[in-house]
Amino acid sequence: MFFLKELPSQKMVAGYADAHGGDPDHITDTLVMMRQASLLIRRLETYFASHKLSQLRFLVLIVIDRELDRQSLKPNEIAQRIDVSKPVLTRTLQSLQTDGLVQISSSKSDGRSKEIALTPAGYNRLQQLLPGYFKILAERRAVPEEA
Repeated sequence: MFFLKELPSQKMVAGYADAHGGDPDHITDTLVMMRQASLLIRRLETYFASHKLSQLRFLVLIVIDRELDRQSLKPNEIAQRIDVSKPVLTRTLQSLQTDGLVQISSSKSDGRSKEIALTPAGYNRLQQLLPGYFKILAERRAVPEEA
């Protein structure tokens, strides 16, 4: 998260760039991008929270759903697709299971490993969220500065 509401002036950036290196215009553009991304993330988190999910829980659902030729993934496959630690993913999967959004079962090919699949409720929740999610992404340039 980028918490700086008021970005530094071009003069300040130029002074720091002179002292420490870098192109002031590129640095300013990067700061603007970081601010916009932070506002977008906050808006998405608010959206997910209003649907009793988090961005991470949503991402787990969508990562499972996007596998067109498979109905489930192993936890390590999900971990490879999402940038979180294994303990965080384990807790997230358990909470999704508790909420009835995923099913955790023993793998048919290897009884020592688990398979994670969307339940019908998980699939339905994802389908309910996607229109609003894509609307927010499409409107990303319209993120209010007061957020």
